[in-house]
Amino acid sequence: MSERANIRDVAAKAGVAVKTVSRVLNGHPYVSEETRRRVETAMAQLDFRPSVAARILSGAKSNQIALIYDNHSPYYMFQIQTGCWQLCKERGIRLLAQPVDVADPGVGDQVRGLVTETHVDGIILSSPVTDCEAVLAALETLDIPFVRISPGTNHSLTSSVFMDDVQAADDMTTHLINVGHRRIGFVKGHPNHRASDDRLYGYRRALDRVGIAFEPGLVCDGEFDFDSGVAAGRFLLGLDNPPTAIFAANDDMAAGVLAVAHDRGIELPSELSVAGFDDTTLSRTVWPPLTTIHQPMAELARTATRILIEGGDISHHRLPHTLVERASVAPPARNPL
Repeated sequence: MSERANIRDVAAKAGVAVKTVSRVLNGHPYVSEETRRRVETAMAQLDFRPSVAARILSGAKSNQIALIYDNHSPYYMFQIQTGCWQLCKERGIRLLAQPVDVADPGVGDQVRGLVTETHVDGIILSSPVTDCEAVLAALETLDIPFVRISPGTNHSLTSSVFMDDVQAADDMTTHLINVGHRRIGFVKGHPNHRASDDRLYGYRRALDRVGIAFEPGLVCDGEFDFDSGVAAGRFLLGLDNPPTAIFAANDDMAAGVLAVAHDRGIELPSELSVAGFDDTTLSRTVWPPLTTIHQPMAELARTATRILIEGGDISHHRLPHTLVERASVAPPARNPL
């Protein structure tokens, strides 16, 4: 791939000074129509797309950034968008929120088009976009700053903010064990999210530490949405020897498990304990309210936005999680075989 044209290339092709190109980019009124046409023709011929650096040089920053996401939980994304928006509002910056499908073969071109059409000054990537190779390659080609929320790969590539998903899942599983559960089901998250594997690993690590054998039959695939939680709940609660506790890798799926339990007349939490992950508003509105892991979603997003706006060297920030105890977990009423 040939090197992308810069503002100096445009100036040379148009036969004008770099400052003149800057004035055209910035919409300066004191540029003759003939000169403006020459510059615009040169930009078109060179397929010139101003990078952030070029826009700064031209004084034409857009004062807007974009959040790019692909997440099946509306509660999670509401918190992420809120965290970004709050800081953008304080700093006088416009936030564009753009959903994409990381499974789409053209996702890289979609992101490239977003950047070139809107001229945003930077990008925030939310999981699982944060690990999408096509998106990362597109942004590197465009030479635009971006910060990733909870990346699972290429940690040295950009600045990032994250929490320890492995330890958080370990903490919740350990809590269920300490309450008295020995047969604990687990609902995985979406396969495109690195956090799904990390949370499964934390669950298995906690079981192994106390000598509870891992049973693959107690683990169900999920999609981080309510419907997959329902499907997992039906499977796990339909077993001949069902678990006394089910730990779902997010609150949406935990709510689906609760719905199945209610439908089958299972007493909660005396006959079944259910735990979630994220501490979204959903966790406090279902019945019984969910014991869950508080993931500081809004603060993760706010920190990512601050890093992007302030710039500087690559940095990585780990934020703490908290286990929140509510009414959905209790000691088991039976001892499964």
